[in-house]
Amino acid sequence: MPDRGKAVQPTVRTAEGVLAGRWRQGHAVFRGIPYAQPPVGAFRFTAPAPLLHWDGTRQAAEFGPSAPQSGPAGTDSAIAGRAADGNWLTLNVSTPDPGAAGLPVLVWIHGGAYFGGASSDPMYDPAALTAAGVVVVSINYRVSAEGFALLDGAPPNRGILDQIAALEWVRRNIAAFGGDPGQVTLAGQSAGAGSIAALLTMTRARGLFRRAITHSVPAYHGTPALAAEVTAELAARLCTLPTAAAFAEIEPQRLADAVTALSGDLPGYRERWGRLAQAGIAVCPVVDGSVLPETPWPALTGGRADGIELLVGHTRDEFRLFSVMTGRLGSFTDEDSRTALDLFAPGAVGPQAYRASFPEATAEEMLETVYSDALFRIPSQQLAHANAVAGGTSYLFEVALPSPVMGGILGACHSLDVPLAFGTLSSPVGAQLFGPEPTPEAVAVSRELQRAWIDFVVKGDPGWAPYRPDQHLTRVLAARSTTAPYPEDASRRIWEGHTPEPFDLP
Repeated sequence: MPDRGKAVQPTVRTAEGVLAGRWRQGHAVFRGIPYAQPPVGAFRFTAPAPLLHWDGTRQAAEFGPSAPQSGPAGTDSAIAGRAADGNWLTLNVSTPDPGAAGLPVLVWIHGGAYFGGASSDPMYDPAALTAAGVVVVSINYRVSAEGFALLDGAPPNRGILDQIAALEWVRRNIAAFGGDPGQVTLAGQSAGAGSIAALLTMTRARGLFRRAITHSVPAYHGTPALAAEVTAELAARLCTLPTAAAFAEIEPQRLADAVTALSGDLPGYRERWGRLAQAGIAVCPVVDGSVLPETPWPALTGGRADGIELLVGHTRDEFRLFSVMTGRLGSFTDEDSRTALDLFAPGAVGPQAYRASFPEATAEEMLETVYSDALFRIPSQQLAHANAVAGGTSYLFEVALPSPVMGGILGACHSLDVPLAFGTLSSPVGAQLFGPEPTPEAVAVSRELQRAWIDFVVKGDPGWAPYRPDQHLTRVLAARSTTAPYPEDASRRIWEGHTPEPFDLP
């Protein structure tokens, strides 16, 4: 090992060439490592192309650019400028000791609704996990239309194919950083968790990871028929054809901005696109029958995917974040509640079942319950259930600690769990959720969730009883954490016998 007190860069030799990183907080970090060729020019909208070898030493001290972003980040000129060179397929490694051997590995797949996000977000700072002896890998992948638009002449779900290419890189190279390629745990939240759920069903991903951690698994999948209509609408707006060749002529950020604009206009497409329009994102993974054969819930319960060691959870008030972000909190009407029930409650009797199970709920409470259930809570609970049915071992949790900011109106909202797990309560997003001085309760829950992650990564056990199909035991993370039957049992019963269905044409 080099003397960390000297200005000597840590170096490793990978299968593709030598990398030079830097020391940070006593650990070696390597950033912006390419795992495939830049997906531009001849490689735009193709499956990730194998990386070429390089001579000499490649500097790996700075994060690589994220793929062009849709949504609020899509208008950030700094992000757009950094993404211009197309070197979007990079990853980062933080290791306690590149000279070690056999260290457990965690691979983080960021969220962002499938149209944004980046591994460089300070909320994902791996320092606390690396200090516990874990090699942490975080990846960038194609998002928005680059990664998920269904195009004639291009493979579907390119963003997930990118993730597989990154995992193949980990298998080839992580030993050079002190990691054990046979002890890889995937972790992700929201779209990252949905990506991991998809990877569970994909033959090509088998053997690339041993365990998985999924926070707030989303029920965001589309049918090919619906995805083709979305692409046709994008093409019409861009005055081009819905093909890979035609879209390749569109500047990447302009295409990402078109997805942003279409997503903002989705309420006007409710009659044409149903639940997709109401969910508010224009592109998402497509259940195409080939790259992504089916959704994970029937694949696992039907024996077409193997169960694994799985840690899965969600927050108590998942949808509250979106109510606040859109400025709608406190203004939802009876009509809004009926729309939520009609579009997202399961089966023909779902709306009546919700009304019977929550007779005292206001229109807004009902709407938030239905959206929290349909989009995140039930997909997460059912993934734990399906994995257990498939012979795996599942551990379920719910984060019930509310955010103290803004008078507590955020509740235990979507994304609250991420800075808790990483121990990044003082990051920009962490401070927005927990304030400039985190409460002792937040610090305690953060430490518990971090310890659960680390114990699960190392030995496959987060420290509480596993979820079983007949018991539904759940760790409820709060000021006083407990292990108890699933807290959202009324919703679980409503959804029993119904799995999340892909968005489709009405």
